[in-house]
Amino acid sequence: LSSMPWYQLLGSLNWDWNLTWHTENPDFTPCFQNTVLVWIPCIYLWVCFPVYFLYLRCHDRGYIQMSNLNKAKTALGLILWIVCWADLFYSFWERSQNIFQAPFFLVRPTVLGITMLLATFLIQYERIKGVQSSGVMTIFWLISLLCAVVVFRSKIINALNTVDAFRYATFCIYFILLLVQLILCCFPERPPLFSETVNDPNPCPEFSASFLSRITFWWITGLMVQGYRRPLEAKDLWSLNKEDKSEEIVPEAEALIIKPSQKSSEASLFKVLYKTFGPYFLMSFLFKAAHDLLMFAGPEILKLLINFVNNKAAPNWQGYFYTGLLFVCACLQTLILHQYFHICFVTGMRLKTAIVGVIYRKALVITNSARKTSTVGEIVNLMSVDAQRFMDLATYINMIWSAPLQVILALYLLWQNLGPSVLAGVAVMILLVPINAVMAMKTKTYQVAQMKSKDNRIKLMNEILNGIKVLKLYAWELAFREKVLEIRQKELKVLKKSAYLAAMATFTWVCAPFLVALSTFAVYVTIDKNNVLDAQKAFVSLALFNILRFPLNMLPMVISSIVEASVSLKRLRVFLSHEELDPDSIIRGPITDGEFLFLKQAELCTLYFSINFTVPEGSLVAVVGQVGCGKSSLLSALLGEMDKKEGYVVVKGSVAYVPQQAWVQNATLEDNIIFGREMNESRYKRVIEACALLPDIEILPTGDKTEIGEKGVNLSGGQKQRVSLARAVYCNADVYLFDDPLSAVDAHVGKHIFEKVIGPKGILKNKTRVLVTHAINYLPQMDTILVMSDGEISEMGSYQELLKQDGAFAEFLRTYANAEQSVENSDQVKASCGLYTLPVLIRLHHLYAVTSSGAGEEEEATVYWDYMKAIGLFISFLSIFLFMCNHIASLASNYWLSLWTDDPVINGTQQYTNVRLGVYGALGISQGLLGIAVFGYSMVVSIGGIFASRHLHLNLLHNVLRSPMSFFERTPSGNLVNRFSKEIDTIDSTIPPIIKMFMGSTFNVIGACIIILLATPIAAVIIPPLGLVYLFVQRFYVATSRQLKRLESVSRSPVYSHFNETLLGVSVIRAFEEQKRFIKQNDVKVDENQKAYYPSIVANRWLAVRLEYVGNCIVLFAALFAVIARNKLSAGLVGLSVSYSLQITAYLNWLVRMSSELETNIVAVERVKEYAEMEKEAEWSIEQTAPASTWPKEGKVEFRGYGLRYREDLDLVLKNINVTINGGEKIGIVGRTGAGKSSLTLGLFRINEAAEGEIIIDGINIAKIGLHDLRFKITIIPQDPILFSGSLRMNLDPFDQHSDEDIWRSLELAHLKNFVSSLPDKLNHECAEGGENLSVGQRQLVCLARALLRKSKILVLDEATAAVDLETDKLIQSTIKSQFEECTVLTIAHRLNTIMDYTRVLVLDRGEVVECGSPDHLLQEKGIFYSMAKDSGLV
Repeated sequence: LSSMPWYQLLGSLNWDWNLTWHTENPDFTPCFQNTVLVWIPCIYLWVCFPVYFLYLRCHDRGYIQMSNLNKAKTALGLILWIVCWADLFYSFWERSQNIFQAPFFLVRPTVLGITMLLATFLIQYERIKGVQSSGVMTIFWLISLLCAVVVFRSKIINALNTVDAFRYATFCIYFILLLVQLILCCFPERPPLFSETVNDPNPCPEFSASFLSRITFWWITGLMVQGYRRPLEAKDLWSLNKEDKSEEIVPEAEALIIKPSQKSSEASLFKVLYKTFGPYFLMSFLFKAAHDLLMFAGPEILKLLINFVNNKAAPNWQGYFYTGLLFVCACLQTLILHQYFHICFVTGMRLKTAIVGVIYRKALVITNSARKTSTVGEIVNLMSVDAQRFMDLATYINMIWSAPLQVILALYLLWQNLGPSVLAGVAVMILLVPINAVMAMKTKTYQVAQMKSKDNRIKLMNEILNGIKVLKLYAWELAFREKVLEIRQKELKVLKKSAYLAAMATFTWVCAPFLVALSTFAVYVTIDKNNVLDAQKAFVSLALFNILRFPLNMLPMVISSIVEASVSLKRLRVFLSHEELDPDSIIRGPITDGEFLFLKQAELCTLYFSINFTVPEGSLVAVVGQVGCGKSSLLSALLGEMDKKEGYVVVKGSVAYVPQQAWVQNATLEDNIIFGREMNESRYKRVIEACALLPDIEILPTGDKTEIGEKGVNLSGGQKQRVSLARAVYCNADVYLFDDPLSAVDAHVGKHIFEKVIGPKGILKNKTRVLVTHAINYLPQMDTILVMSDGEISEMGSYQELLKQDGAFAEFLRTYANAEQSVENSDQVKASCGLYTLPVLIRLHHLYAVTSSGAGEEEEATVYWDYMKAIGLFISFLSIFLFMCNHIASLASNYWLSLWTDDPVINGTQQYTNVRLGVYGALGISQGLLGIAVFGYSMVVSIGGIFASRHLHLNLLHNVLRSPMSFFERTPSGNLVNRFSKEIDTIDSTIPPIIKMFMGSTFNVIGACIIILLATPIAAVIIPPLGLVYLFVQRFYVATSRQLKRLESVSRSPVYSHFNETLLGVSVIRAFEEQKRFIKQNDVKVDENQKAYYPSIVANRWLAVRLEYVGNCIVLFAALFAVIARNKLSAGLVGLSVSYSLQITAYLNWLVRMSSELETNIVAVERVKEYAEMEKEAEWSIEQTAPASTWPKEGKVEFRGYGLRYREDLDLVLKNINVTINGGEKIGIVGRTGAGKSSLTLGLFRINEAAEGEIIIDGINIAKIGLHDLRFKITIIPQDPILFSGSLRMNLDPFDQHSDEDIWRSLELAHLKNFVSSLPDKLNHECAEGGENLSVGQRQLVCLARALLRKSKILVLDEATAAVDLETDKLIQSTIKSQFEECTVLTIAHRLNTIMDYTRVLVLDRGEVVECGSPDHLLQEKGIFYSMAKDSGLV
């Protein structure tokens, strides 16, 4: 051998088919072993090295100390180098002995040695750069080991013939060292020094996990186990990785977005995304390409496998080799695909973070005029909806190039397989695309229509829930129920249409692959007699068609996703290019001549006024003027909120600002006052005392640590205003701008605040103060007064000076002086308002405690059963039966195909081609008829879903309307509206398709298992254990996944509510210069949300990898058993069973996703049912005890020992009331706030049932009759006049019982006739939501008209005239006198003058009747009534 030139040697020895392939015992030639197998790992490492080196240089994670593991790796690398070079020196020694070996004995050790040195260098370099576990190196050692295994086996086989002992020994050492290196590579290093993870309480285990653990997502298992054992809490979640945090991502994105936008008008967001997230998309591109190529390995290996089964002479090992190859490809495909998804999802997550952060930052600097153009709702939508669109896009974007690539590859392979007849199949597919597109368009229009109905329905529901008390008092529930159901009917009609469409779509989607296969095979067989359809052609083609189906269906989705994202992009762009406030519009800084505030000729946008004034330091300035003359705008200008046209504004020192509408954060009271400054106890106490907050803090449940709800729901208006004031005072600024802070507080509190805080003796006496005010009594104490009119300063000077001038100011004084007196009287009423909010607060706490406890496993089955009952059991079982028929037909047609392909070939043709084709077609058509079954079942499921949602909605609506008042007080209306929108929407449009897919996947998996069992019955041993593993993994996953979903949605709402809050208080935040802190808060909230989202992505990947491995095992065993039993099996059956098993992975994936989706969504049914089983109020009407239609004849009301309480565990509000009211009497009911006046009416209407005693009207005990029977017969004019959106006529008479004449007459008596006749639509005038487009007085009159229309014997007035001016009040009183002469009238009065002419007055105190008699009689008694009259100035 040694005499031949070496290249010839290579040529002859490199490859020898007889040695490697056509033999029972395959082996490679020594030449191949010593060249190719050595070079593969070396080439790999040298190619990776430059890229990897650069990557490491840029990504430095800190320095890892030398550990034993690292020392071992390095030592082994050096020993490997020594071993390789020992070979080299041995070759030199041989030369010196004149034994000439082939040159590759020199080349091989040299190359290997250098590569090992490089590997050792990389091990150290990674350590310095802080890489804990390296993929590049693991793969290198793995490839090296695999190549060495082949050589090692060949060495062992030929061991007896070789004499080269030295090389044999070195090779053994080399092999063992490689194995050890690979094992060592699987362990991660310790974390780097100075890294964030050290001081992190709960770091994410991802980076400290080993490479193997990361590609299989093993590192999340700890969290999964925890979630399986007990419900997860927020503290169990890991902290985010540094590069996923807002503070890392947003500045990058912001820098790129904000910088270019200064130059070009259009900031190209796309470019920004590309620059920020480019590298990730590149990685995902590589992974996706690798995955797409591997996808086609399946069918190709299947082809070889079928050939192998057909070729009885082939050695057995080839079959096992193919099986192994199939399995390895499938596993690689799984790992690559999920790495790809992981990158996509994480990138999507970062995108969302970036977008939310950038929007938030922009919202803080946008001008007010620009804010008018986009409402708060729209901006919040940008954050939620549009950011979500980008997240979805991140996963789809690669399909843009990947789908066409897959289609082209599949077509190429099909063409090779079947020739031109493929075009028939492709034609069918292409025909189906426009059909699908048309359907998609149609679906879209239906969706829009459905959304419209839904919005209307929710709007109506919202009104019903807000005005529920009025509905109950008037007994109008049924009328409104009908209105809601009418809208719902429209909605269901649209739903039905889209259900037909969905059924069509499912039909095409299920039958498409079959039609494609049928047309292709038919054309193939009929073109030419010699075209034989054998197993290889048929099943490989089927496998390829299955691959082809996916991209073709994905493309429309991707395109629509891209269109949506581009729309979102446009909206984002518009928002981000709004103009920003100019930070330099006010000069903040000292001014030489000790003056202080300065506006010179500043023309402000919207109100062009030119103003000059200066304010000396430390003075108190009042700004007064008529409504709308620009007082608040003046303050805005000082804050730099207005667009300055010219001139300059100088403000010396820091600014504190109290806006007109108090802005309160959702935080504790203390946080609201301190507002990010450090706590100073003594100052804090002083401020609270001065702002009159002490009494309020005492009533709150936990003092100043009480959490204030969003928009300050649990504070009264005055309390909010005082908190806002306290915030400004606490921050100790140099300049104070007060925008009318005294208007919302009661007069005596206002006085206190002025003396203690604002006035000449208050806390702020040495500061500069600008006070906008309407209160005249404080003006004499001011240093200067500015009088504004129409955006100009008309006068300016001290109080005395201005009075002398007798100009606009004096006129202003006269206008407001009269108003002041009336304010003083209504003061007592206001003082008590603060107390009302307490019970609500406590109730809220109770409620939240109740709703958060979730349902257990046992209840799940019952929910499904409820849902099936809601659909109807017959329909449920029918759909399951149709599903089965369809799948049986599909299995049968494919089984027939396998028999067809096994037909013997005689003279190059198959004999029964036509019969076979016919039956295949027939089975297909039967599948098509059962395609009609497909159509049938989709129809049935969709229609069933509609039945269910109709039924559930009806129940929900009915039950909510039947709930007692206490239920509505306890439950936040948001929760209820959510049930009617979110949950019902889920039941309408999410659950049916999920059920369809779930059933489809289930039957697909079962079908595949059946086929595999048919082909190789021995698989029965394997499938059940795999099934168990599958179930276990799935249960395990669902437990955790559900918790994570819950945590994620819980942590998502703070992001939006904080954002809402910021938008409302943006001027305050800017004035106090707290932007940084709010940005930080927003970042923290977003990160909290992503903290829950990240593990849920990873958990998804974890599950998918585990399950796909189960699927891969099924593929492995299907192929393996087919190889083992190859002599008994026909090629057709092998093809059938393997092609089915190739699909099973996809189905399993789908199945789990669908089942977990189903479980998370079916909760909606449960929540809707939950409200259906709440307590109800009494029956609406009871046949047996229904009173006569003429009842009550005289209107005599008796209270006998009557007592009432609001809740079981509370004291009686009314006790021991014994009063008899004769028919036609006029009774006034008076008493201080909280004496139980309103409770009396609630008892009369049975809004609350009696706790003791009874009420008897005309001899009938009202507790015995139906609620509607009672409420229709008594009329109330309620305290707050509530109207519903709809026509005026509907508001007066929702049941359409009265004629138009009646209605006009009642309007005339209510003094509304002139107003209504002047409206263009007369009675059909649309009232806005809550009657916003009528004044309060007009609304009150509409309520009077309602009462006149009903004309019942008993009339209750609940402080009906409190909101009306004196004139209207007189009108109402005279009408009531004339129209309700014979009726019994009960009036709850605040203004005593209205009841001075009544027959009797009841005085209540602490729930008992203390005085009763005619007004004159009570005045002489000098009791409570007398003192009240004295307060009102009537005595």
